[in-house]
Amino acid sequence: MSILKEFREFAIKGNFVDLAVGVIIGAASGKVVNALVEKVIMPPIGLATGKVNFNELRVTLQPAQLGPDGKELVKEVAVNYGAALQSFFELLIVASVVFVIVRFYNRFRTAAPPPGPTAQEKLLAEIRDLLAAQARPKPKT
Repeated sequence: MSILKEFREFAIKGNFVDLAVGVIIGAASGKVVNALVEKVIMPPIGLATGKVNFNELRVTLQPAQLGPDGKELVKEVAVNYGAALQSFFELLIVASVVFVIVRFYNRFRTAAPPPGPTAQEKLLAEIRDLLAAQARPKPKT
C-alpha cells in the first residue's frame, strides 16, 4: 500500500483530527497549568518555606567577579536546581489532573455488557456436554 493511500485512510478515520485536537488542547492546558503552578500554588508553598522563590534556588559554583570599574569580568556559574523543582511540581500537578479526569471518565462511562459466547463456543459446549453424558455410567433398570 502506498504511503499516500495509508495517510488518506489515517486522516479519513478521524485519527488525524483527534491527534490535532489533542495537541491543541494539550498546548492550551499546559499554559493553564503553568499559570496555576506559578501564580497560585507556588506562592503559598514559598511562603510556608520561608518566602522562598523556587525559581531562584541555586548553588553557586563560581561567583561573578567584578573589575575595578564595576563591570563583570567573569560570569557567575551556578546550578539552578530551583527551576527543576518548579518543573517537578508542575509535572505532579499535571499528572494529578490527568488522573482525576481519567478516573472521573471511567466512573461515568457506561460499561458495555460482555459479549455472549460465539457460535464456535456454543458448539464446543454442546460437544462437551454430549461427551460428558456418554461418559457417565447409565443407571441399571
